[in-house]
Amino acid sequence: MRYTEEEGGRLNNFAVEPKMYTSEPPTGTQKRNYIILGSVAASLVVGLFVVAAAVS
Repeated sequence: MRYTEEEGGRLNNFAVEPKMYTSEPPTGTQKRNYIILGSVAASLVVGLFVVAAAVS
């Protein structure tokens, strides 16, 4: 475990840092899936608004 000893014998603990990695840009298939899921989510929200307006 990483720690430093300060004046007076106090220990100061540090958290272990996670490994860093770079993200990769989405592929064409992933982009298409994002568009499909976004349109499905938007249609569900619009549908909820329509149902709420019809009920009230």
